[in-house]
Amino acid sequence: MAGAQHGGRRVRVWQVAALTLGVGLLVGVTFWWAGNHNNTDRSVDTASPVESVLASPSQIPQVSAPAVTAQAPVALPSSGFDTERYSLEDADSPWVVVNKHRPLEPTDYAPGDLVTASGVRFADGGTMRREAADALSDMESAASSDGLDFQVSSAYRGFARQSDIYHTHVNKLGKAKADRLSARPGYSEHQTGWSADLYDSSACRLKSCFGDSAAGQWVAAHGAEYGFIIRYPEGKSSVTGYEYEPWHVRYVGEGLAMQMRERNVATLEEFFGLPAAPTY
Repeated sequence: MAGAQHGGRRVRVWQVAALTLGVGLLVGVTFWWAGNHNNTDRSVDTASPVESVLASPSQIPQVSAPAVTAQAPVALPSSGFDTERYSLEDADSPWVVVNKHRPLEPTDYAPGDLVTASGVRFADGGTMRREAADALSDMESAASSDGLDFQVSSAYRGFARQSDIYHTHVNKLGKAKADRLSARPGYSEHQTGWSADLYDSSACRLKSCFGDSAAGQWVAAHGAEYGFIIRYPEGKSSVTGYEYEPWHVRYVGEGLAMQMRERNVATLEEFFGLPAAPTY
């Protein structure tokens, strides 16, 4: 009985020793693994992506915005000028843009408020839209006060009249030349009632020399103050589709005319960023 107790005690001693050795080995392996794992991680930034960005904003890649090429020529309006005040398509609008790409709608359009311009001599007894006629009267009065004078060779022309004029040019000059000098019916600014052809003498009536005359230079310098622009300026035939016509004035209103003058933008196409219209 005593021997059995002694033998049992030896077994328990060995069991305790084995357990202690196992625990020790387990602890040792654990410390070894932890140490090696920590040593490896020291070479790596353990901060989260958000923490890294917040800690080092200078390390954020700087991405440049893609370059934007503006369609040239495009004129940006001055602050406070409403470029959408009037339609560019509506034939009744003082800003309607009519060119070889932009016919009137309908093509036989006729304005409903045609009147004569008070105090202005019309060679053909012509008429204009009321607003344009009033502005032309004011402009002629101002020019007269400066010792100058002009008359109107032609203002409003209806579809049928424009057709006669255009086909006369075609028969006389050929279609290619006619298209540089005269609009086809339905494509004419004269049909809008907003335009007029000015002259001061028969020698320069419907000729480029009007631009060199005192009256022509006065109109070019002061027309914007009364809402008029030279619609087909020199050097812009590739935009407007017509040769230089210093006599052809177009009413667009004082606001737009002054904006174009101040920003040195010669044509409606350029101001509103519309495509050039050199041909039909």
